[in-house]
Amino acid sequence: MPTGWSPADMPDQHGRTALVTGANSGIGFHAAAELAGQGAHVLLASRDADRGRAARAAIVRELPTASIELVGLDLADLDSVARLAGQVLDRPAGLDLLINNAGVMAVPRRRTTAQGFELQFGTNHLGHFALTGRLLPAMVARPGSRVVTVSSINHRLGSIRLDDLQGEQRYGPWRAYNQSKLANALFTLELDRRLRAAGAETISVGAHPGYSHTALQYSGPRLGGGGVFAWVMGLSTPLIAQPAAKGALPLLRAATDPDARGGDYYGPSGLGEGRGSPRKVAYARAARDEQLASRLWQASEALTGVTFPSVSGRAAP
Repeated sequence: MPTGWSPADMPDQHGRTALVTGANSGIGFHAAAELAGQGAHVLLASRDADRGRAARAAIVRELPTASIELVGLDLADLDSVARLAGQVLDRPAGLDLLINNAGVMAVPRRRTTAQGFELQFGTNHLGHFALTGRLLPAMVARPGSRVVTVSSINHRLGSIRLDDLQGEQRYGPWRAYNQSKLANALFTLELDRRLRAAGAETISVGAHPGYSHTALQYSGPRLGGGGVFAWVMGLSTPLIAQPAAKGALPLLRAATDPDARGGDYYGPSGLGEGRGSPRKVAYARAARDEQLASRLWQASEALTGVTFPSVSGRAAP
């Protein structure tokens, strides 16, 4: 396996279509820019249209020939997810790469999505679960297609409370975030198992950005009033975190490395996986719990109303 991986190691992406969620800023922005730089047609998914237009303009200024298309997506609203998926499915080109990147972190007080789900679980996991399920028909027959779902170092601290997924009985900002990131990891591996069982061309790969300087550290803590915690995060993050462009590298390697296999997980190579060049890393034991993954999958289908007919043949353990 090569060391010191960089975007220069990415294969040519001409002829491929990629959708990146949360692509108007942070690691999603840099992932979208690098994919476009290698020739991919990139669907830049953004909740805020103005920020999305600004992000697209910034990429085109640096890469005048980039093929970048702005699409609207609010992962905290399953109706928005359905609209975007419908638009993508109507395209004859299909979809080669889906990067489930967008998220919200450490919201101080419990908030809910448009459908009434706890905001972090609803956005980080359920929104991406529904988006992937709806888009999979555009991917499963395409050679080399991939779903890359972004988790976090914090998935190691998470637990799945199947009797209180929405934090109605007990809510804590980090408890909810860690649960959502473990859910991302469980989803990645369960999707890979189902894809393999179905003989699909698509693979499911995971990644995490380490500790990277993005808007994630500010936006979540400030929702509903972050107080001192939001202030500390805003002050400390630029001093100790790696740049967002570096944080995007594990995502890009997961998305493009020819040696990546379904179920692989990429993160920074440095101490504690906080920063450094991307390499293959390991999920926590809880993420590899197949029975828990199956139960979470069933709960997610029930909550979102989205099933995965393309990979529905796998029997639950």
